[in-house]
Parts: sequence; structure tokens; C-alpha cells
Amino acid sequence: MMGGVSSTSGRLDCDVLVIGAGIVGLSTAHALTRRAPGTRVIVLEKEPGPARHQTGRNSGVIHSGIYYPPGSLKARFALEGAAEMVKFCAEYGIPHQVTGKLIVATEHRELPRLHALIQRGRQHGIPVRELGPVQIAEHEPHVRGLAAIHVGTTGVCDFGAVAAQLARLARDAGTETRYGAAGQVTAIDRRPGRGVAVRTADGAVVRTRALVNCAGLHCDSIARLAGDTPQARILPFRGEYSELAPEREHLVRGLVYPVPDPAFPFLGVHLTRGVHGGVHVGPNAVPALAREGYAWPTVRPAEVAGLLAHPGAWRMARRHWRYGAGEVRRSLSRPAFTAAVQRLLPEVTAADLRPAPAGVRAQAVLRDGTLVDDFLLAEGPHTVHVLNAPSPAATASLPIGREIARRVAGALGGG
Repeated sequence: MMGGVSSTSGRLDCDVLVIGAGIVGLSTAHALTRRAPGTRVIVLEKEPGPARHQTGRNSGVIHSGIYYPPGSLKARFALEGAAEMVKFCAEYGIPHQVTGKLIVATEHRELPRLHALIQRGRQHGIPVRELGPVQIAEHEPHVRGLAAIHVGTTGVCDFGAVAAQLARLARDAGTETRYGAAGQVTAIDRRPGRGVAVRTADGAVVRTRALVNCAGLHCDSIARLAGDTPQARILPFRGEYSELAPEREHLVRGLVYPVPDPAFPFLGVHLTRGVHGGVHVGPNAVPALAREGYAWPTVRPAEVAGLLAHPGAWRMARRHWRYGAGEVRRSLSRPAFTAAVQRLLPEVTAADLRPAPAGVRAQAVLRDGTLVDDFLLAEGPHTVHVLNAPSPAATASLPIGREIARRVAGALGGG
């Protein structure tokens, strides 16, 4: 017996239990019921509804896949997922637009990295056009840069609405979703050959043949509850956004990104016109002092102590402290953040920027301090763990869900 969960013997409540009703967990439930109709699926979610964390707090961008190395899961799933997401939104009447985006070099030292992105885009078969300053101004009259590329397959959508539609499709196929205390996992008992039993905060026990861990910010904790030792630890990074004042939204027509630093999976301060209007600016990426630390005052000492006990956190901090210090400075200093935005959008002023809701990125870090740059799936007895699925996971959620369903089917002897 583990953590007070009673034996897994007896009647099973479902074939597959999914922890987490973000877009990846709901896509997995949908894929499981499509792959094998009649599969009994239960989804557990500690929040009162779906998509309350990473899914519902991102910038809504359908990523093209241009940033990701050929052969990586991110490249494969983002390329597939972007096209599928547009089709899915069109099929179910979910707001979306394929706008394309600009990636803009504002300094000479960025030009080699911009050229490398052009080559990578062509490797992936993504429509990419090179632009000079005049062409940049034709797309975005208020943006300034030395050179840019236009990526035609990038778009925007409402990922919260996508998650809600996936939940409806899964429900219509027989999936049960339990929210709140009924969906908050407190203990897991996994025994070879006997399946998995999960206790929830309301005292119920759910027995299943297979468990899928899509718990996002809490995925490593859930893996440890299951008796596994995940190779990575989640370090939460808060992405802090601003938005342009309504009278200044005309400064940005679409999506404008800087050339990313290849040492970091974060994409830097960018400009995003959302599918429902408004222009988001950001994010900063600063360490959060709680897994759900959406503001500086949100501090959970036990979670901070656990993160600081992980050697990867200290090694990462030693390796990247200059980058981190810059992010913290932009977080705490409005002039510093405004100056970062002005690199792309010179006309913007501090008065043009209004606070907007923050998100928290569940970033996996290895013991040696390496930031995990690809999606990371791990398998144990009767279990599949999703241990790293930050951006572009929303874009890639449909093929990720199918891949998880495939692995679950293999674990259950279903091919």
C-alpha cells in the first residue's frame, strides 16, 4: 500500500485515468476514445474547470515549428499540429486566424541567427520570405529592424475554446471529468500486474488499468507519487505580459518576434495581436516562487525549498545568471521593460503599456542544470508521464495526444 491507498484489486473504474484537464490531457482523452471507441476514460482536474493554467494563460499563438531542430518531437508535432489546429478550429467554429508573423533582427549580431532560421524553415518546408527594412515597414509600419523573415503558417486562436471543445468531444465519447476535490490527486498506488489506484482529496479511490500524467506544473510531483524518479524537475518561470492601451493598438498589425537566443527555450519580448483583439506585449521569464506563482507576492515556502533542493536549479542559475538578472530587471523596472519593447517598436512609451495576466511555464530542468528543450515523455509500469510540455504544446496538442494514446495502447497490449 502506498500513501494510504487501498489495494488495486477489485473492480476497475476505468481503462485509462488522465491527470490534468489542460489541452494536452484533454487531447489525450479525445485521442484515446477515437483510437479505441468504448475505452473508459476518466480525467481528474483539481481546478473547477479545464484550461486554468498554461493552456488558458498563453498568448494564443499557433506556432509554425520554425524554431525547433529537425528530428525533435517539438518540430515534428508543431509542424503537424499547426495545420491540424487550424483545421480543428475551422471545423468547430473556434476563433482563429492564420496571420503569419515577422521575426525581426534589430542588431547586426542577430543576422547570422536570422539566416539560420531561414535555413531551418526551408528544411521544414515552412513558407519563409526574407525582408529588408522597406518590406518590414510594408507589413508593420511602426516596427523597425535591419532584416526580418515572414513565416506564413503562424496564426492565433483561442486555446481555451479548443480545450473546451476537446472536453465536449471526449465527454460525448463517454469520458468522465471530475473537478475540484474530486479531481485533486493525493496518493497513488501502482502495482505491477494489478493496475493503479489513485486517491483524491474528497477521499474517493479511482482504480484504472493505466495512468497518464498530464499535470503540467505538477507533473514531476505526480510522477514521484506514482513511485517513479523523473529525470527532470519542474522549475516554474512566470511569463509577465503587458498589453497596449486601446488607443495605441494600431501600432501592431499582427505578430512580431525578436530573433531568439538559441541558449534558451524562451522566445523573448514579442508583440501579439490576439484573435479577440488587443495586443499583448511580452513576456518576461522570471523564476516563480510557487508552481502557480502568477505574481511576485505569491510565495509557497515548501515549494521554494523543494526547488532549491534540486541541484539542477543551482547549476542553471550559475550558468545563466546574467540572462536571469536581465529578466528580473525588466520585471521590476517599467523603464527597462519599455526599452526592451522599443527595440522592435520605437514609438511605444511606458504610458502605452498596461498590466496583463501572467502565465507560468512548467520548464523541466535536468540535474546538471540543462533546460530540457524538447517535449519529454516517460513510461513506467501502467503509466505514461508528460514531463516537459511547455510552448508549443498547445499548438502541438493534437499529435501529442495521439502519441500518448499510442503509448498507452502499447502498455495495455493494444498495439
